[in-house]
Amino acid sequence: MKGAPIDYVIILVYFIAILGFGVFFGKFTKSTKDFFFGGQRFSWWLIAVSLVATTVGSYSFVKYSHMAYSYGISSTQTYLNDWFWMPFLLFGWVPIIYYSKVQSIPEYFGRRFNQTARNMTTVIILLYMIGYIGINFYTMGVALHALLGWPKFLGSAVTAVIASVYVTAGGQTSVIMTDLFQGFLLLLAGVFLLIVGIDVVGGWENFWWTLPADHHHALAHYNDPPKFNFVGIFWQDGVANSIAAYFFNQGMIMRFMSARSADHGRKGIAVMILFFMPLAAIAVASTGWVGRVMTMVGIPLDNYRPEDIFVTVSVVLTHPGVFGLVMAAMTAALMSTADTLINAVSAIAVNDVLKPNARKERSDSYYLSWARWVSIGAAAVGLLLVPLYMSFGSIYAAHGAFTAAITPPMAVVLLLGAFWKRFSSKAAIVTMTVGLIAIVASFIFPELIDPLANLHGIGRGGTGLKAHIFMRAFWLILVTVGTAVVTAFVFKQDKSEDQLTGLVWGSIQKAKAIFKGGVPNEARGRRARVPVTFDADGDGLVHVPISAMTRMAAKVGDLVYVDHPNPIYGGLRGGHGKLGEPATGDHAVVPRLLAEEGFITTQRRVAIEKII
Repeated sequence: MKGAPIDYVIILVYFIAILGFGVFFGKFTKSTKDFFFGGQRFSWWLIAVSLVATTVGSYSFVKYSHMAYSYGISSTQTYLNDWFWMPFLLFGWVPIIYYSKVQSIPEYFGRRFNQTARNMTTVIILLYMIGYIGINFYTMGVALHALLGWPKFLGSAVTAVIASVYVTAGGQTSVIMTDLFQGFLLLLAGVFLLIVGIDVVGGWENFWWTLPADHHHALAHYNDPPKFNFVGIFWQDGVANSIAAYFFNQGMIMRFMSARSADHGRKGIAVMILFFMPLAAIAVASTGWVGRVMTMVGIPLDNYRPEDIFVTVSVVLTHPGVFGLVMAAMTAALMSTADTLINAVSAIAVNDVLKPNARKERSDSYYLSWARWVSIGAAAVGLLLVPLYMSFGSIYAAHGAFTAAITPPMAVVLLLGAFWKRFSSKAAIVTMTVGLIAIVASFIFPELIDPLANLHGIGRGGTGLKAHIFMRAFWLILVTVGTAVVTAFVFKQDKSEDQLTGLVWGSIQKAKAIFKGGVPNEARGRRARVPVTFDADGDGLVHVPISAMTRMAAKVGDLVYVDHPNPIYGGLRGGHGKLGEPATGDHAVVPRLLAEEGFITTQRRVAIEKII
């Protein structure tokens, strides 16, 4: 066991606190919309922090510290190669999914293509997300094995139980609110360890110049070694996995859809990629860099192994109590990723499996009950995958093999579907089918990838599942892109312009007009804070004084968000409404039902924001 008794008390208290925190926010969950999308209440800053908390999994601290110890600064490449997807996200994908009101990626495939495409996507995405849940549980098993000496599967099982409890209780609201706390904690812990580590080894100059010369490189070596090289990381992480994470990871999509508006969703993504992700890259790799320097300057690390370097270095750098907080941060990373994925699996199971196949119409409470049961089941199935990941011996290798194999076909079909109007339903189905066949073939016959790997001077790096863990992604992308382009010209588009409105880039303005029920008012204004009265018998519209209308640059019929005046709530206490004729007095008149749904019935003032 590592650490002092106080550390384990802190970790235990943290577990209990997060469980209580998550369960507390269950009171905001009254419907499936609340369970899956948090009522679409949240501000951009909450979305940004929760997104980075979701992206930084428990596996991140363990695997990137390992890579940082072995390869240096280039370990950050995976986290810093997402920026070129921003235009596609901000101006294409986020507006498409928000204004089209899709609730899941399979639903988008069903509307963009057909029911067959939806069914295929449902299966693939469920496999992808449940596999990701398993990776997170496995990582915590590895960490608890190094920390407590527990068998890896036991550690995985304990964390699976804890992660599933508060998701089942509170859904997306609990996920976002716990991720707010956990996101800050994991970033703070990683940066703190780097600062302390630099001081321990003698300051910045000693730290930097003691690192081996090839550890100073921002990018990995072009083609060596087979399991960590620039070409492989770019195609597997920068292309295939980035598309998977931002475009068809249902957990991420639900986070975008939880924003109070598409504008808030876009801001959240921009802040996350440009500000929080660089911090996260440093946070998750810092102990690997520090550990390497410590071993070179003679600071002892007892019985350390590179794959356990995060836990080992944390013990040396921290005092009793602080080490417990650092371990709690790694637990936070697990919770903030696994909770999102569990909630996402539940959303797809309910919206794309249960509802479409139900024999008769059911109440929303019936589906909410099923959503909670599916959350428990998703955690259980993810746990069953842990023994498979244990066979890889390295979390980085297990994660790379998984994402490189399953993401490319879906990534190609989704991007072409969203940004190329010509891409038809038949072309999509043929492309996904060929892609799935290619995935299986690449495992059975890894020599199929040999010519491409040899062209880049990269060896197999293993056999079977362990062969070409990165180059498999590049090969699959080439196969599926080639298939998609050919079939797009063979099979004509079978959807009309009206059927594609809002589902492809270039038709977003029309979709926005449909979403808002009229010509969008895109004039920029500011939030208005006004006294409020609540009306139970009115016309269901929000009426605000002329001064507030002017401040918001708003018109009658605009959508607005009525919120608690204190921005610290991040939109949790608020709800959407539509503007009616200006109020005659100096008070805003808000429908009683909206106030009750937004938990603002006791407020004397409210903040009102026009939705652009």
